[in-house]
Amino acid sequence: MSEPLKVCDRIIFTHGKWVRYARIQGDKYKFLADPETLIDGLRKCGERIDVFTFIQRLPETEPKYRYPMEWDNFAAVPLTTFDDWWTKTIGFKARNKAKQAEKKGVVIKEVPFDDDLVQGIWEVYNECPFRQGKPFSHYGMDKETVRKVESPFLDSSVFIGAYFEGKMIGFIKMVWDETKTQAGLMNIVSMVGQRDKAPTNALVAHAVKACADRGIKYLVYSNFAYGNKQKSTLSDFKESSGFQKIDVPRYFVPLTLVGQAAVEMGIQHGFSQFVPEPVMEKLRDARKFWYSRKFQGQAKLEGTAA
Repeated sequence: MSEPLKVCDRIIFTHGKWVRYARIQGDKYKFLADPETLIDGLRKCGERIDVFTFIQRLPETEPKYRYPMEWDNFAAVPLTTFDDWWTKTIGFKARNKAKQAEKKGVVIKEVPFDDDLVQGIWEVYNECPFRQGKPFSHYGMDKETVRKVESPFLDSSVFIGAYFEGKMIGFIKMVWDETKTQAGLMNIVSMVGQRDKAPTNALVAHAVKACADRGIKYLVYSNFAYGNKQKSTLSDFKESSGFQKIDVPRYFVPLTLVGQAAVEMGIQHGFSQFVPEPVMEKLRDARKFWYSRKFQGQAKLEGTAA
């Protein structure tokens, strides 16, 4: 990924070698009220950008623009009150796990972005190099890198920490959009060795309450489905916590002839999108087996704590 650009007061990230793609910083958490102004700025910025992509916010599920588009999705909880979610939406198992966290002494609270929080996040990130069948991208970060990674959008964020005996064992960074209609879980990570205390379930419950208290109508936990992969243990967790799949338009705006050709050929997601899901599942299993052999101790920890 290249150094970010600043165009029309937006930070823009680009990637790709043969086709250069661009998106705004915080894509899926921040949105465009006037995409045409930014698109015009990208055309004039002096950098080669072939395709610009952006997504619509909730509850705008019908296409608003004439740009080339496809359907993306959010894993989202439509909210009214916390009690409504707790009694009518969340699954029985997930509700019991959230209660279990409290019974086992887990304390959930909103915390300021300070040195103590950075220290706690650093410890969570560096507990285990192996998560969900692959290397954990934040493992090995030093504290200053953690501070830098977690610092964007502090004016529209809240951090929620899970603590056991005074030690952070998990956290959420929740970021809301410009209209304070939709909030997204930008980070949600708990210590692998503390999963028996169900801190992640308790963190999600607190995030729902934080949204309801602020009048935010949707809590989003990234995607429900990723490409051809429609079901996973993560999507099962989201579903049991009351998240549902909501399709929204994602636009791919070609800015050059190369971009036009890429969009027409439908290669914006890379060539892996053309591999059948059963084949991809076998490849993921092989990858998980290889990494489990490489990180044997951590793999056992991950497997026994799930």
